[in-house]
Amino acid sequence: MAILIKTAAEIEKMRRSGEALSQVHEAVRPLVVVGASTMDLEDAAAAKMESLHAVSAFKGYHGFPAVLCTSVNSEVVHGIPSPKRILADGDIVSVDCGVIVDGFYSDCAVTYAVGTPSPVTRKLLDVTRASLEEAIRQALPGGRLGDISAAVQEMCEAEGFGVVREFVGHGIGRSMHEDPQVPNFGPRGKGPRLKAGMVLAIEPMINAGAPGVKVLPDGWTTITLDGSVSAHFEHTVAITKDGPQVLTR
Repeated sequence: MAILIKTAAEIEKMRRSGEALSQVHEAVRPLVVVGASTMDLEDAAAAKMESLHAVSAFKGYHGFPAVLCTSVNSEVVHGIPSPKRILADGDIVSVDCGVIVDGFYSDCAVTYAVGTPSPVTRKLLDVTRASLEEAIRQALPGGRLGDISAAVQEMCEAEGFGVVREFVGHGIGRSMHEDPQVPNFGPRGKGPRLKAGMVLAIEPMINAGAPGVKVLPDGWTTITLDGSVSAHFEHTVAITKDGPQVLTR
């Protein structure tokens, strides 16, 4: 496993990429309303990227057709935007996006409630978001990668939620996916030693029910096996001597 260590100058470039990506998410967020289509979100994101001179990290990646992944309700990840997919009251939608600025990638996902979510859905969103924040707090020099993974698993499973196994976080930099893989499960104190200069995309993918998932015939959209709703939050995080720095905040 070759984990690339970024220089301070490279992390600064990644911060600029993350700032652009944050602006893309801010352009999308007000459009997550009852009656909007997931293609409305896609169009807004694409327009914002163009205005920022940022390149989509997703469109064309292994043939993916869009700049956003928009995953609704029981869709876990990699949902494809469509003008036919209309958001309804009580839905949730994960908006996952990545951009390239000056040769460096950033990656970030947010799951939004549409209208008024059910109590179970609201709890799922709150716990998944909190598990990401707890995982980020573990991104310290001298720690172990497993400390990040365990933080997510411990918090989410304690609330009865299922932690997806088939998809994990990852290193990120000049490529979208670099070493190491960053699972959302596993024991503390295990895995590679964390070092200043590592940059990780940490991304809990958590189901309200069981952890099992399957990929639909489109080859992308991944859904929960039991039909339960799923939440996904992600930030690009630099490990520094002064602690974790969230580049996509």
